[in-house]
Amino acid sequence: MGELKNIAEIKNKPLRKEKVLCFGEGNFLRAFTAVVVQKLNDNAGFDGNVVMLQGVEKGMCDVINAQKGLYTVIERGAENGKAVERFSVIDSVSRCVNPYEDYCSFLAIAENPDLEFVVSNTTEFGICYDESEKACRNMYRNFPAKFTDFLFRRYKHFSGDISKGLVVLPCELIKHNGKKLKEYILRYAKEWKCEQGFVDWIESAVVFADTLVDRIVSGYPKAEAEQLCEKMGYTDNLPDVCEPFFLWVIETSDKRIKNIPFDKCGLDIIVTDDLQPYRTRKVRILNGAHTMSVLAGHLCGFETVEQLVKDKTFAKYFRAGIFGEIIPSFTGDNLEKYADEVIGRFFNPFLNHKLLSIALNSVSKFKARVLPSIKDYAEKFDKAPNALSFSLAALYAFYKTAGDKVSDEQSYLNEIAATGNISAFMKNKNLWGEDLTGITGFQKAVVAHDKAITEKGVKKALEELVND
Repeated sequence: MGELKNIAEIKNKPLRKEKVLCFGEGNFLRAFTAVVVQKLNDNAGFDGNVVMLQGVEKGMCDVINAQKGLYTVIERGAENGKAVERFSVIDSVSRCVNPYEDYCSFLAIAENPDLEFVVSNTTEFGICYDESEKACRNMYRNFPAKFTDFLFRRYKHFSGDISKGLVVLPCELIKHNGKKLKEYILRYAKEWKCEQGFVDWIESAVVFADTLVDRIVSGYPKAEAEQLCEKMGYTDNLPDVCEPFFLWVIETSDKRIKNIPFDKCGLDIIVTDDLQPYRTRKVRILNGAHTMSVLAGHLCGFETVEQLVKDKTFAKYFRAGIFGEIIPSFTGDNLEKYADEVIGRFFNPFLNHKLLSIALNSVSKFKARVLPSIKDYAEKFDKAPNALSFSLAALYAFYKTAGDKVSDEQSYLNEIAATGNISAFMKNKNLWGEDLTGITGFQKAVVAHDKAITEKGVKKALEELVND
């Protein structure tokens, strides 16, 4: 076989209007939002493209643009009881803009009259308020501040035209992500002393919907990239591996969401007045299972989620945490069935879902995904959940010994280094926003697990926990 050409050399790319802006250009958005837009184009006549915004200083912008926004999404796993492997060329990304190098090009997107909706995925850590982001800067780094600047440019350019409002669909896994993002944007508008007309325009023209996303995306298949390119018949520096499962729940009653033909794109997209049951189930069970296990798994020498669920000790740990503590902590429909499906998805041998990629922003993830189950369980049963308590001790051990492997968490490392012991760590309000030692039985359980990990190692301590 001769030398393969790059995807950008052999695939045609339709010219479409840029109707979607993505804050972020990582694996998830490329295997989720861009796929939605691709389906809207293919099945619903949407005729729109995505312009992506690089989320961190060292991102994928140059690689995306070098391939003219073209790349392959590879869906692998089980679907309706049958193994599937689907290769889909995504041509719905027009370009990627790096605001750290060209902030003016980012703001220029606000002047696009065709823009309809905005999606973000800045992790649970991204939707936050940074008081240092003052008015009249040349550029902003904080996501809500950056978006406020963007919206103000759009408001001014279109002279407050209500018809140039946007539908905003945040994908961050925090409760009330749309409402929280809007709250911070209005706060910046007030702090920056923006004119009242801008605030009124946000209230009347911009829809901030709470959303929930559910799709496991493992990203670039490094170990088999060359073989996959041979199989596809072209080279691709951005192949993105994900599971076939797809769910997007959007909470809004605003009629403008109906301008986007989600119901015709062929994906499981639910528009509802109440996404809370979906969110609680997904965040606590699927995301909670990840967060409770991956740091301990890494410390035991594992690299992927599949390896964890195939290990006898971790298999017991998963079930003890999910079925013994997470599910009993809240109420909902078909929780055991959903949990069984989740564990089945974790067994997917094709995803190669790296533990360290899930480990990013573990403190904020723990607060959003695991801590609510711990608090509800303790309140309901008047004792701390044992397996979930172990997960906090493992988190502490990870940051003490391996936290430098997660490059975006220096602030966490500094806070943890400043604590002398695990009790001080639990009391650190800079990390948790509260004193965790006030949860019934939690401090005693975590201190005991920390002692076991220190004396025996994570694997032995975990074996004793699940076999007790």
